[in-house]
Amino acid sequence: MLRTSSTILLVAVLSSGAIAVPDDDHEADISPTEAVDGTIGVKTLGGLQFWGDLKYFHGWRIQRNVLTSHYRLLDPDNNRYCSGSVEECESRLQMIAAERKMPAMSGKAVVLIHGIGRSSKSFEPMARTLTDRGYTVVKFDYPSTRVPIQESAEYLHQVMDSLTGIESIDVVVHSMGGLVLRSYLQTHDDTRLHRAVMLGVPNSGAQIADFLKNNPVFKMILGPAGQQLVTESDGLISGLPTPDFEFGVLAGGRGAIRGYNPLLPGDNDSTVTVASTRLPGARDFICMPVIHTFLMTDPQAITATCCFLEHGRFSRDRAPSPIRTDGISVIE
Repeated sequence: MLRTSSTILLVAVLSSGAIAVPDDDHEADISPTEAVDGTIGVKTLGGLQFWGDLKYFHGWRIQRNVLTSHYRLLDPDNNRYCSGSVEECESRLQMIAAERKMPAMSGKAVVLIHGIGRSSKSFEPMARTLTDRGYTVVKFDYPSTRVPIQESAEYLHQVMDSLTGIESIDVVVHSMGGLVLRSYLQTHDDTRLHRAVMLGVPNSGAQIADFLKNNPVFKMILGPAGQQLVTESDGLISGLPTPDFEFGVLAGGRGAIRGYNPLLPGDNDSTVTVASTRLPGARDFICMPVIHTFLMTDPQAITATCCFLEHGRFSRDRAPSPIRTDGISVIE
């Protein structure tokens, strides 16, 4: 009976798009692209699961392949300009930056961290909005289904360290991306961190992972990180720190006793329960009628996210609703 229920739940989750089936370009080259200065880049899909970002500079990224441990340099349009050692990629990037007279980075940045099985492409509408508002938008990609959460946090660490010249860093995270951020904070610190918005983050674990952790399809698709999403009291999540800078929690739910997924207890966004998103210490909390997979693209959620990054609250028309240490939201 338990196996049947787990299978039904897995099918329901995958078919709804709540957990995306990972895809990747496997270093697939599509077509050559000539840049303005005559250098040639080879088009890729950007590396959705087998590549992790290590360095960011004006949209250019140095990535590491999680399987082969070799590196490549991509431009903002995912054209590959170098492949080999990290030293070769860094040298090529320096040469291109000098040829194109690219200035040092400065100002404020927003790092976008996607969830498990997704990529930075899932943030495109929000990235465009944040760019229009003057942010340097860092669309961080990491091999979410291939490595444990702690290893993904180390990819984030290297990208954060590469943002030289940036004076203030905000972070927007979706789903497991919030756990990657919290894992990063467990071993690293950056005084430039300003504010963060958590979209549908299972801060107390995902009960779906409890149901499915022994399902072979679940284990194959979501890898070691999927096993870490459980709600166990001695699991990884229970030991993660709370950000020591301002953060807000935006949950998806129907605002009712039951949520979008009837197989999960209480209100939920089809994948994560509202109760699990509540992380004590949050400066503001809001619940919107949006399912998990669309929290990053919903126009109202994008507006609320931008408002929090700019003002420390999800709306200027209402008082913030902080989350107390007992997990309850209160109106100030």
